[in-house]
Amino acid sequence: MILRGNAGHAIFFDNRDRTRFYLLVQEGIERFRHRIHAFCLMSNHVHMVIQVADIPLSRIIQNLSFRYTRWINWLQGQSGHLFQGRYKAVLVDADAYLLELTRYIHLNPVRAGIVKEPEDYLWSGHRAYLGQEVIPWLTTDWVLSQFSKKESSAQKFYCRFIQEGKRGNYRKECHVGSETDSRILGDDEFIDRVMKKREQSPRHRVGLDRIIQEVCKFLSV
Repeated sequence: MILRGNAGHAIFFDNRDRTRFYLLVQEGIERFRHRIHAFCLMSNHVHMVIQVADIPLSRIIQNLSFRYTRWINWLQGQSGHLFQGRYKAVLVDADAYLLELTRYIHLNPVRAGIVKEPEDYLWSGHRAYLGQEVIPWLTTDWVLSQFSKKESSAQKFYCRFIQEGKRGNYRKECHVGSETDSRILGDDEFIDRVMKKREQSPRHRVGLDRIIQEVCKFLSV
């Protein structure tokens, strides 16, 4: 998920704002029971890997963005929109892409030229993965378990995996999504499965005649 500032403007003005954003994220997780596997706060946008439970992503992000916008507007003495329209969300096949996506997000400050090493950036999940920081609302166990069952070994192999990505060896799909559908990041089988489930959803079974009938009723024609 990517949440961008309106017209590319900043959404964080100092570390107090970032700390406030952390607090709102944690409160959201306590309320909606989702998980965050990776994140990075940049000056004008936010990257997050979110695993939802029963509450849809749209409600989670709407709540977070609304509460944070209210904070910034109060602090800055302004009004109006802070974020650029709707967030960008990509449905990810975790088994195939979660490691790559985590690396892509945690290396964002390095690619932007802000720091030379990802652990020098204080506002991402990378330091927590290395055991250098505790972020209670960040879920690290699934990603680390892909490297080793022993935490110290998993952190070591994770660090090596991240360093390999500094050479630019990340999959471009992490930025643009799959060629078949930019809203989905996964292989063809995963995409087919997602699309089939979407077609079977009750809200996608409405026929054209029903749509015309409801529109005519609404417009009184």
